[in-house]
Amino acid sequence: MIGKIIGAVIGSATLSVPIGTIIGLAAGHFFDKGRGQLKSRLDPEQRAKVENAFFYALFPVLGYLAKADGRVSPEEIQSTEELIKRMGLNPQKRSEAIRLFGEGKKDGYDLQACLSQFSIVSKGHNDVKRIFIVYLITLALADGTLDSSEEQVLQQVAEQIDFSRFAFNQLIGMVRAQAAFRKQQSDTSSGYSYYQKTHRESGGGYYAEKNELELAYQAIGVTSDTSDTDIKRAYRKLMSENHPDKLSGQGVPEEMVKLATERSQEIQTAYELIKKHRKGR
Repeated sequence: MIGKIIGAVIGSATLSVPIGTIIGLAAGHFFDKGRGQLKSRLDPEQRAKVENAFFYALFPVLGYLAKADGRVSPEEIQSTEELIKRMGLNPQKRSEAIRLFGEGKKDGYDLQACLSQFSIVSKGHNDVKRIFIVYLITLALADGTLDSSEEQVLQQVAEQIDFSRFAFNQLIGMVRAQAAFRKQQSDTSSGYSYYQKTHRESGGGYYAEKNELELAYQAIGVTSDTSDTDIKRAYRKLMSENHPDKLSGQGVPEEMVKLATERSQEIQTAYELIKKHRKGR
């Protein structure tokens, strides 16, 4: 039940009412579904070890990545500050995160040594690796571009933590599309949600802006030619990958689980747009 309550609040705050509440409830349903069924895969000591390794690898790698193209842009600094703020870190951990980011920016920083412990403790936990890389890609895209030096660092990280090249390439495309999809919604004028802005009466059909719909497909990792069944399967897989209980059980820090929950909201929104379009065509 708690997932539905949280989902409804998030949905109401980010989308129109009652559409936002409905979407939020639907997302919350997926979080509630399976609570009690998803058991922790790690004992408390192991989980604490993964959480610690995650934190102490993420922020210096973010700093290293930000400096990869020769300079740290204002957008990258803002993106990191927003990440720290949204994580709700206490003052001590916030200061440590900033310190680690600064360490990663220094010339000659040893990326391989930084990732070594995380690589060991995350072995066999692909969801932990995936969340780790998602936040790195998000920072790299903060200034709107992903240049070759940044992509090279991302590939180096993926390789060192044994994250498959195929999964990495797919993840970059999806995160890029999700970021663009999110921006397009936030840029909607006059306070209208995309549901209000793109719904047009024409024989009862539903029509979305072409670019927005394409981004929605890409955000879920499918195309307009994908069948309804496969789209639903891809959507459910993404929702499962970002399920808070599952991530927490694998050792993803609670602060990062909160952000994964927000990402699920974006995935839910994209899926609802696709369903509406297909229903009306």
